[in-house]
Amino acid sequence: MSDVQTRIAALRDLIRGHDYLYYVKDKPEISDAEYDRLFKELTELEQTHPELMRPDSPTQRVGAPPLEALVKVRHEKPMLSLDSILNADEVLAFDQRMKRELGVQSVDYTAEPKFDGLSVELVYQNGAFIQGSTRGDGTIGEDITTNLRTIRSLPLQLVAGSGYPARLVVRGEVYMRLNDFQALNRRMTERGEEAFANPRNAAAGSLRQLDSSITASRPLVVTCYEVTSRSEGAASTHWQEFEDLSAWGIPVPLSRLRCSTIEEVITYHHETAEMRDSLPYEIDGVVVKVDRRQWQEKLGFKSRSPRWAIAYKFSPRKETTVIEDIAVSVGRTGTLTPLALLKPVEVGGVTISRATLHNADEVARKDVRVGDTVKIERAGDVIPAVSERVSVPGEQRAAPFQMPADCPICHSAVAREGAYYYCTGQMVCGAQIKGAIEHFASKAALNINGLGRKTVAQLVDHHLVRTVADLYRLTKDDLLGLEGFADRSAALLLQGITASKDVTLDRFLMGLGIRQVGQHIAKVLARTFGTLGSIMTADKERFQRVPEIGPEISSSLASYFSEPQNRRVIDELLKTGFRIESDTPSVGQNAPLAGVTFVFTGGLGKLTREDAARLVESKGAKVSSSVSKKTSYVVAGTDAGSKLEQARKLGITVLSEQEFSDLVQGEG
Repeated sequence: MSDVQTRIAALRDLIRGHDYLYYVKDKPEISDAEYDRLFKELTELEQTHPELMRPDSPTQRVGAPPLEALVKVRHEKPMLSLDSILNADEVLAFDQRMKRELGVQSVDYTAEPKFDGLSVELVYQNGAFIQGSTRGDGTIGEDITTNLRTIRSLPLQLVAGSGYPARLVVRGEVYMRLNDFQALNRRMTERGEEAFANPRNAAAGSLRQLDSSITASRPLVVTCYEVTSRSEGAASTHWQEFEDLSAWGIPVPLSRLRCSTIEEVITYHHETAEMRDSLPYEIDGVVVKVDRRQWQEKLGFKSRSPRWAIAYKFSPRKETTVIEDIAVSVGRTGTLTPLALLKPVEVGGVTISRATLHNADEVARKDVRVGDTVKIERAGDVIPAVSERVSVPGEQRAAPFQMPADCPICHSAVAREGAYYYCTGQMVCGAQIKGAIEHFASKAALNINGLGRKTVAQLVDHHLVRTVADLYRLTKDDLLGLEGFADRSAALLLQGITASKDVTLDRFLMGLGIRQVGQHIAKVLARTFGTLGSIMTADKERFQRVPEIGPEISSSLASYFSEPQNRRVIDELLKTGFRIESDTPSVGQNAPLAGVTFVFTGGLGKLTREDAARLVESKGAKVSSSVSKKTSYVVAGTDAGSKLEQARKLGITVLSEQEFSDLVQGEG
């Protein structure tokens, strides 16, 4: 048995090493046949001695029994987005802003490729991969641990003796190489299945499978680019983080560069853009980060993005084709969008047959018509758009495009709001009903698992659902009459619908699909008014007194809640047993923490930073990302950074987590 254990351990280490060389370094040292021989030997030994099986064995990347649903996971720290810029002047302005805010003459940066894939969070405990999740809404993602285990470039065990921390949280990007993507699409097409639109969609669709054996069959790759948390040994620079990750066996971008000036960043961007088409994977720009971690702490964050990093995007790819027709689509909120139906053209490896024309003013400005030759770009390398018309000598042009007077779906009257046209038949328009239900069930809103576009279309087309309130009257028999539903799938969807009745006020507001009300404004409304009833009884003038809400949003809110049919649907929803978690509103200067400003630094044990911020904001306080003389308290958790030192220098009161808890509970 001792010899068997030794051989199994040796085979595992050997195969892990060859996986790293092949999938991460792209430098295989043995033939496929030799690799298969080693893998087969390990598999047979583990089957003969199942008591020696370990979850981090290379043989465990083949998948596991299907899950009933993906479980939600709260991230240890928010997974934020990046502000995007497109030209060198904006990069230079970013550099000047960094120098000004830091009070220095020069700033070192790291520049790295921006992979076009799906963001994930990876958690390692004592060197073993224990959990992975999608980005989700930035705060809560989906547990895809089992699926991530199937990716061969992701180490299930960090390199022994490399000095990795006891606990490590890493952010990365899962994507698909271009040749693997084309091969996958070819196989799917040959099997009569619908092919993926692009590598990013293929990666996202593969990772969110309930059956991990499907994920295991897909050629996914992961590259990591940020340490979001580590229990000890924090690096002083982002560049050192890359070096640490690489030493631990975690794949990182190979073509990254450390830059001592912003001009080096611009040169790196130019050189990377030139070799973009020769790369084996899709990138849509480069990411630029202030290198020194202490400076990152000082610069802090905005609501959705760090102040110390930007995405320096590439110019969109463009190709030429002909507009065969201009159609008008009706969106979730009734907005009419003109679409160019194109003679198919390949742009960046993806065949494009239609492209957005945005709105009627854009069509007039670009003067594009049916039969015109136009340039097509993939804005952000995802959304196809018509960029400009190409003049052709001697062409006979069609008449200028006009928006329809009636909705192409329900024939209700079309009205105009600024640059946009919209259908007035909100409750009778099939396009709006389907879109409204999809939006209501989306992650950012009620988050109803299993209620996707195809199911929504069936529910509406079979006249089972006419408003979102009808979802909560569905029965198993209703669902069993739809394509793709059996007892188990019907029961799961009904469970998801029932579970959605417990919801926060901001998510409920988001789900209503009010024009111009997104996640941020929904949270502002929830914090300000506290209850749904208070919001529904407010008028336009009351809405407009709320910070961040201007005349257009105020009009949209007042119009929505004054519409009898909308109020009827909300009443019907509440009658089905909704339990809406209300926020306690701030009451101006009467709020218990009115006029107090908090800054949070380090990790909190009982609350996330977002939860702590939400708590004090509900009591009238403000939360800032940087320390100044106006700061009232700095709450210092574990691994507190430069903000703590700055607070001490300015003589600002520093609270422990317990002292903070006592204060907000009114005990301190």
